[in-house]
Amino acid sequence: MAFDAFALVLAMLVLGVLFQRLKALPADAAQALTLVVLYVCLPAAVLRYAPRLELSAALLGVAAVPWLLLVATVLAVGALARVLKLRRDQHGVLLLTVALGNTSFLGYPLTRALIGEDALPYAVVYDQFGAFLIMSTFGLWVLARYGGEAVPSPREMARKVLLFPPLWALVVGLTVMPASPPSWIDGALLRLSEALLPLAMLTIGLSVRFALPRDELKPLAAGLALKLAVMPALALLLVPMLGMSGDMARTTVLEAAMPSMVTAGALAIAQGMAPRLAAAMVGYGLLLSLVTLPLWARVAVG
Repeated sequence: MAFDAFALVLAMLVLGVLFQRLKALPADAAQALTLVVLYVCLPAAVLRYAPRLELSAALLGVAAVPWLLLVATVLAVGALARVLKLRRDQHGVLLLTVALGNTSFLGYPLTRALIGEDALPYAVVYDQFGAFLIMSTFGLWVLARYGGEAVPSPREMARKVLLFPPLWALVVGLTVMPASPPSWIDGALLRLSEALLPLAMLTIGLSVRFALPRDELKPLAAGLALKLAVMPALALLLVPMLGMSGDMARTTVLEAAMPSMVTAGALAIAQGMAPRLAAAMVGYGLLLSLVTLPLWARVAVG
């Protein structure tokens, strides 16, 4: 099953890149598919798997890890900025692309593929209480601070958080949604959630850009090393300290090892923040992660 799912991940990713190069789909196809994934497939997956979560102190640790890694990211990127004498926009891009991983679009499908369906609720917690909230707060602040826009108010940040459909699905899933709903509801949610993997990977393939900024190779190499190696290694050290084991620990490490969030790179590019570096962090990070993610899934077995 894991091999079949991972093969589908690769196939849909390649197909998306091919469609992008051939311009076989409308220019706004990636945006339309993104909305389908965010407003239909992700909430369905959350509703189906969130009720299976057993609330525990260790589960709070899953949500805490991305925030602890955020602190490590700020310190590490700050040190790199001084050592490599990074420009202000390069500093901002690395803050975004190292702190924010592709924990939903890529994280959910690969958690199912590499660990198993029962591990998906832990990926939901990591993503919703970690990456999503970090993007909605710290991410917006970085874009404003390094991209030249006005810093968003707490009210604007809260509005973005509260209007995100998967978050509402998580609230419903943890409160009123039964773990064993009627078969017709469970069947519908299953079919919609199964569409998550192919649609998400096709969307990433349509969106990702590959660029090799020769004058920015040092910050690119440093950023990729932090995102794909250092942060998951730190997560691997943190999980036993926070009382995690088994699939919970493996999922947390795997989510920490995800490559840079496509949305974070796209927003940095839109703000004119070192656009080639942002594109390279997302594009080459995705390619390298197809090798590193299975390795982290195996390392975290114990």
